[in-house]
Amino acid sequence: MATPNDPTLAGTLAQTTSVNLPTGESTGTTIVSGDAHDNGEVVDVLNDLLENARDGEYGFKTCAEQVETANAKQLFAARAEGCRQAGEELVQLIRQYGGEPASGGTVSGAMHRGWVAVKGAVGADSELSILESCERGEDTAIARYRKALKSNLPADVLAVVQRQADGAQRNHDQIRDLRNAARASE
Repeated sequence: MATPNDPTLAGTLAQTTSVNLPTGESTGTTIVSGDAHDNGEVVDVLNDLLENARDGEYGFKTCAEQVETANAKQLFAARAEGCRQAGEELVQLIRQYGGEPASGGTVSGAMHRGWVAVKGAVGADSELSILESCERGEDTAIARYRKALKSNLPADVLAVVQRQADGAQRNHDQIRDLRNAARASE
């Protein structure tokens, strides 16, 4: 309990509001750069991005299985690994902010991967078709990152989200360029 002459913030608040503020207990809010961040909201945003990263990992693996050229297989495998690493980084942040990491990807991501696999099974798995499907997946990823970047996030989280958003944009642009080259060669 604060004393009448307690110069700390807790003492001042207790004197002016008649509220006892226990020391050492968390209120679920972190103060970074003067802004309050609700850990639950931060964890929700991070879990959304974690599902997104898992969708990317699984989607790129599916694409790698469907294409025949070694270059495309290598590209998709590398992108899958990048998404896996992004997911691991998000898991660490989720735990750091007191949350429980989501257990998988999204339903829409699973449906998208299923569609890629169906196209492969019926012979509609040209490299162009696979690249178009991957580009649509990356469009979704970029939109989710843009939404996350509009959230009120702590500086450390914002830096990670921005770096990963930049990576998703690079993935998209590289796949778009490959898709354009594949269209030109048909």
